[in-house]
Amino acid sequence: MSSDERYEIEEGQKFVIDMFRNEDAEGVSRLFRTVYGEDYPVKLVYNPAALIEALDKRENIPAVARTGKGDIVGYSALYRSAPNPGLYEIGQGLVLPSYRSGGIISKINFFLYDASSRQNIDAVFGEAVCNHVYMQKSGAGVIGNDTETAIEIDLMPAEVYVAEKSSSGKVAAISMFAIFNQSPQTLYIPKIYKAPFNYILSTKNIRLNDKHTFLESSGVAPVDIISEYKSQTFDFAKVARIAFFEAGGDFETIFEKIEEDILLQRIMVIQVWLKLTTPWIGSIVDMLRGKGYFLGGILPRWFGGDGMLMQKVIGRPNWEGINLYSERARQILRFIKDDWQKTSAGQ
Repeated sequence: MSSDERYEIEEGQKFVIDMFRNEDAEGVSRLFRTVYGEDYPVKLVYNPAALIEALDKRENIPAVARTGKGDIVGYSALYRSAPNPGLYEIGQGLVLPSYRSGGIISKINFFLYDASSRQNIDAVFGEAVCNHVYMQKSGAGVIGNDTETAIEIDLMPAEVYVAEKSSSGKVAAISMFAIFNQSPQTLYIPKIYKAPFNYILSTKNIRLNDKHTFLESSGVAPVDIISEYKSQTFDFAKVARIAFFEAGGDFETIFEKIEEDILLQRIMVIQVWLKLTTPWIGSIVDMLRGKGYFLGGILPRWFGGDGMLMQKVIGRPNWEGINLYSERARQILRFIKDDWQKTSAGQ
């Protein structure tokens, strides 16, 4: 099927929400081509054989809305996008335009969320865009209220939303988490972030209660510990992500070189993922704040143990374009914006 062809599906068919089967793969690819042509950034969905292989490897666990004729009219998936292979993101959702009045995506995502507790998965999370509140409402309905833990500022370029005219600038995304298997840890809280971390971690939602022990971070990275990291850039979004599996005594030297290389690529947003199980994490945070990085939030189970997000935006963030559904999210944003103002002023 060429990129300019469209697969015709009879309207008004009854459908069921079900886990992906191998025989659905062709229908999933047709669905994405019908809606996006060849432009969807996750190319896996266009390759039926790769979809089946990814399911076998548990890298991508989809659910579909399937009609009695076997037509696929809706899709969403659990997929690995974090360093911890036991943590899955819920996303990649889409619905055939003629079937968009029935709340199919919410139904599929709720089905996936319910199924994930039986899939030997540690935790799930979703990222809802903040140019409007509809996805946030849907996420709260699926994952639950009071599960927001982080906001990624200016994550998506405005160009993505030109067709639907829903944003006049870059778009932030808010992260919502749910934990299925408790795994108590000792977390080290940077002194500068005591108030926001206490707020985020004091949620009443049982899905975020890991019964951790909290200690204030102290000390500096030992010189005999070598930093370990993995970086990834997303050219279309002008975003870079750096996951530090170890933040050692060479962190500042290593980081300056990484950042220099990233900025040469005209990247506009840099995200840094750090382990909260590192006793000296506070000194790493202070170092990054001195380089213009500011708070993003907490990332439960990101590395197996909990992580945190620091972020840097080149230029002024699109604060005015952020629309939030819940008071919890608005309070997290206040913490983030306050830290951005302080780091911008060198405080």
